[in-house]
Amino acid sequence: MTDVAIGIIGGSGLYKMEALKDVAEVHVDTPFGKPSDALIVGTLDGVRVAFLARHGRNHHLLPSELPFRANIYAMKSLGVKYLISASAVGSLKAEAKPLDMVVPDQFIDRTKNRISTFFGDGIVAHIAFGDPICPKLAGVLADAVASLNLTDVTLHRGGTYVCMEGPAFSTKAESNLHRSWGATIIGMTNLPEAKLAREAEMAYATLALVTDYDCWHPDHDSVTVEMVIGNLHRNAANAQQVIQATVRELTAHPPESEAFSALKYAILTPLDKISPEAKARLHLLLEKYL
Repeated sequence: MTDVAIGIIGGSGLYKMEALKDVAEVHVDTPFGKPSDALIVGTLDGVRVAFLARHGRNHHLLPSELPFRANIYAMKSLGVKYLISASAVGSLKAEAKPLDMVVPDQFIDRTKNRISTFFGDGIVAHIAFGDPICPKLAGVLADAVASLNLTDVTLHRGGTYVCMEGPAFSTKAESNLHRSWGATIIGMTNLPEAKLAREAEMAYATLALVTDYDCWHPDHDSVTVEMVIGNLHRNAANAQQVIQATVRELTAHPPESEAFSALKYAILTPLDKISPEAKARLHLLLEKYL
């Protein structure tokens, strides 16, 4: 089953795609272990897509526990070229309100315990990552949001996503530091995905779904857990509409992405010097260069 060009990773609140039809669970074993859950392959408006619940369908994995490499490798093994990530985030700017959607174009890495590369152990590669989001895929995603005229949702094109370790949320001092950097939103998952997707030569973009203001906001104490959970559910419903519209446009007009050749000049180890073990482990990523 290697003909699925579009992959979707669902974050907090988005554990399945209601509109998927003819679904099948696909269990993938990778050189990096098992993904967060079975990949759900089905049709969305007649288009085959693969869906993965990032934290597992029962949300049993902390951000630091996520098998990022296995998740991305599994998507690659199905043939995914375009990877859409839907993620719940906190807002670092007053204008990015709860229920708003942000399609960021930059990341800041504040993680500590993540493995964010497929390489090492006998092979060295350094991808270009100055623009960590595929601008063409991000454009399709943002246009899909705009086309739907969703009630109570404002679209923010561009912005910086701070990726923190978690699982605790920020202190007020950290939140104000992130705001001083000009960051827009904060979450715990997307940067390792973006790095690994680039190494796997997949176009990657984030649909960030704002659930609440981070703790910097003077009215933060009035935000209840119930309110955040309610926003998660509303965000998930909106996100499914956006993803459907994005899938339709990607199918009708699939853009060419620079990510598709990200490894062309990135591998520094001479190909004839790569160990057999490394070649076997990364064959899926390296096969067109070997």
